[in-house]
Amino acid sequence: MKEHTYTLGIEEEFAIVDPVTRELKSHIQEILEGGKVLLKEQIKPEMHQSVVELGTEICSDINHAREHVVDLRSKLAELAGKAGLKIASVGTHPLSHWRDQLITEGERYQEIVKDMQSLARANLIFGLHVHVGIPNREEAIHVMNQARYFLPHIYALSVNSPFWVGQDTGLKGYRLKVFERFPRTGIPDAFESLAEYEEFCRLLVKTGCIDNPKKIWWDIRLHPFFDTLEVRVCDAQSRVDDTLAIAALIQATVAKLFKLLRQNTTFRVYRRRLLDENRWRATRYGLDGKLIDFGRETEVEERSLLNELLEFISTEVDELGSRREMQHIERIMREGTGADRQLATWHRTHDMKSVVDQIVAETYEGLRVA
Repeated sequence: MKEHTYTLGIEEEFAIVDPVTRELKSHIQEILEGGKVLLKEQIKPEMHQSVVELGTEICSDINHAREHVVDLRSKLAELAGKAGLKIASVGTHPLSHWRDQLITEGERYQEIVKDMQSLARANLIFGLHVHVGIPNREEAIHVMNQARYFLPHIYALSVNSPFWVGQDTGLKGYRLKVFERFPRTGIPDAFESLAEYEEFCRLLVKTGCIDNPKKIWWDIRLHPFFDTLEVRVCDAQSRVDDTLAIAALIQATVAKLFKLLRQNTTFRVYRRRLLDENRWRATRYGLDGKLIDFGRETEVEERSLLNELLEFISTEVDELGSRREMQHIERIMREGTGADRQLATWHRTHDMKSVVDQIVAETYEGLRVA
């Protein structure tokens, strides 16, 4: 049987920022008007008018994905520049308040606000979503079950949201705490089969809980319309290199688990209530905390567990051509996450505007902007 390639799709959500006040700017319409010509279907509005989403096309490998992410970011930065604005890639905006943001017009967003009320208005967060292609959905469900274990490890690397409405939250990743007020979020339970998963989705639609399965917002999900596993747990990353490194790590982890499944060697499937303990630790401490190794029933340094993960996927990394990205994962482990860099700026300056300036500068690193 010919091994399929683990195609990649990367979605990034950006803040639209006023470079003078450093506040969020509800300005999506102006950017969309130019963006629809330049970026076509790869640019989308989000619920708040100060948020814009970019999505790559299906990428054959990480190098293809890199080209796309740099190109899309560069074009978006150019469009924002024409409107006298900047873009910022971060899990939460350090100082703007959600009450000040306008909701995007359109039936879909009005419905969400009607349904979720203040939860929807306060959901002013920015994520990184990574799709990995798996054509066989039955096998994809089993890979999803096993990949759940690694979500806290990956989230700890991606934490980039320590501030909320001008306050230091004390958490490295506050974005997840905002988002989990929504229903159907967090780490999903394990599913015995594709049939059980599809029956669950069918039941929610039939009983009026949701109108389609895209309103299941778990940290990882079998995408309802594409043959992909979509990992949604990560904060938006300020630097392009961080986005690509995390996407490559997710791709290699999925490839490894798929290979083990084909060899009838399954990774242990843990219950959600145990995984949630690690998810909380990753949210609170990022790379500086300890996660629980449930097999050994002991706490282990997060960096040590990540080193084990890098060793676990090393063969797949070589096959996928993402050694450069794994070296960047090691750099994040040495130098810290986006949250660590934001906090360092805050402790140095005690000025939230300086934190925003740093995020914007990182967002523009490596872009082709005139």
